[in-house]
Amino acid sequence: MQLKDKVALITGAGRGIGQATAFRFSSEGARVAINDVDEEAGRQTVSAIQEKGGEAFFVPANITRRSEVEAMIDQVTERWKRLDILVNNAGINRDALTVRIKDGEVKKMDEEAWDSVINVNLKGTFLCCQAAAVPMIQQKSGRITNTASIAMLGYIGQANYSASKAGIGGLTRTLALELAPYNINVNCIAPGGVKTRMTAGIPEKIMEKLLQTIPLRRMAEPEEIAALHAYLVSDEASYITGQIIFIDGGLNLGR
Repeated sequence: MQLKDKVALITGAGRGIGQATAFRFSSEGARVAINDVDEEAGRQTVSAIQEKGGEAFFVPANITRRSEVEAMIDQVTERWKRLDILVNNAGINRDALTVRIKDGEVKKMDEEAWDSVINVNLKGTFLCCQAAAVPMIQQKSGRITNTASIAMLGYIGQANYSASKAGIGGLTRTLALELAPYNINVNCIAPGGVKTRMTAGIPEKIMEKLLQTIPLRRMAEPEEIAALHAYLVSDEASYITGQIIFIDGGLNLGR
């Protein structure tokens, strides 16, 4: 059990990659704090972990609000006296993949669509990293994994999403430099297509075209992304920091 007695906080853990990561961490012995904007989904993740004998609790917070993020971190450290791992998984997209690609182009994108994605994906990641760094610096240890996307390389119809994920990449590398003196590793996972609710609404014809661009010709399972998260926060990855790791079936090779 590589994560035995470690304390982890995972945002967006109500379903998909976040939930799979919470299940994996718990199976590795971690105590897991679950955050999600959908409280019912988050509590279902908690219940599923507890039913298998794991330790978990739900911690509410809107990650775009500093006060709520700080309160979330306080709840975790008050309960378990430390914070060893932060996984920034929460994210949204407001592109046009589920409608028509050209409707999401920058010439048609409204300001609300831009702001909402930047606020959740980039600002939310920043606020969570900033707040989590406080107890990690005090204990002189910690692991943070952020979530970017293959979209950080640029995609038509995804100016907001691509910008937010590219920003997360830059944030990751900067934090890795700043936090290294405190024995805190900061890395970033950049998934390609994953079987989640976010991709479930992609029309069949568009999905067929997407699969043809992936060398492995399939979408990833959430558990495959969770496995990389588990490795990066383990002691086995203690010399890895500041990295952006694509886990995309080879999709980035053609970009």
